[in-house]
Amino acid sequence: MATIHRTTMNPTKLELLEAWLPGQPFYAGAGTPRLEKNAGFRLDDPAGEVGIEFVIVTDVSGPEPVVYHVPQTYRAEPLEGAEAALVGTSEHGVLGTRYIYDGAADPVWRDVVRELFGGTQQPQAQSVPETAEPGVRVAGAGADAQHVEIVRRPVPGDPADHADAGAFVVGFWFAGGTRVTGTLLRAAVA
Repeated sequence: MATIHRTTMNPTKLELLEAWLPGQPFYAGAGTPRLEKNAGFRLDDPAGEVGIEFVIVTDVSGPEPVVYHVPQTYRAEPLEGAEAALVGTSEHGVLGTRYIYDGAADPVWRDVVRELFGGTQQPQAQSVPETAEPGVRVAGAGADAQHVEIVRRPVPGDPADHADAGAFVVGFWFAGGTRVTGTLLRAAVA
């Protein structure tokens, strides 16, 4: 299980995302977002080297809030060849400099997500050590996920309502003070 440190990060995760998000093709806003932490969960790197977090934030800068899902990895050293996926660096109060990447570009993230779909990883609470996150479920567990799609702007709804939904991960977030669920990851399976 990953160790969760109760400490500071400078700049914060939200500050890094506010600077990074406008440059992404899925960004729906104009200008700089104003992000609020919404929800999320973690997965554990079996080697214990890479932090893996699924971050759900809400941009409240526009007339209507927009929810974004940004999986991230946290590393002690730069990830070679992933410069374009670098969200930023931050000084962690315990661990020192952390290199934070968009998870999709990190091979450890891809391997652990395949394990999640395969049924050998369990979603963990974002802020509570050694605690499963019951609000996240995998449909199609045991699947050999060949290609995983990140749903960057999730919308409420259950993919199980569709017969051809395949394998997917459903998570939760808050919209207008109400807890809603929807697809966060989809997988093509072999």
